[in-house]
Amino acid sequence: MTETIIDPGTIEYRKDLDARGLSCPLPILKAKKALAELASGEVLRIVATDTGSVRDFQAFAKQTGNALLAHTNLNGEFTFWLRRK
Repeated sequence: MTETIIDPGTIEYRKDLDARGLSCPLPILKAKKALAELASGEVLRIVATDTGSVRDFQAFAKQTGNALLAHTNLNGEFTFWLRRK
């Protein structure tokens, strides 16, 4: 998987997805739907609280070809930036 790590503070995103409180596979399913609404190259920001979401979004990016630009964990909230292929 090609994972480009950049400063999350510099990422401009087109759409925001709040997946807090949702368990696997719902954050991935909602992200898949949200990405489908974006044009190629646009970025989706996802905030999740599921502890397995880091592994899940890494695998999702690898399987779909969408780029996981960065991810952070702050006080149990995981934030991901995915760029649509």
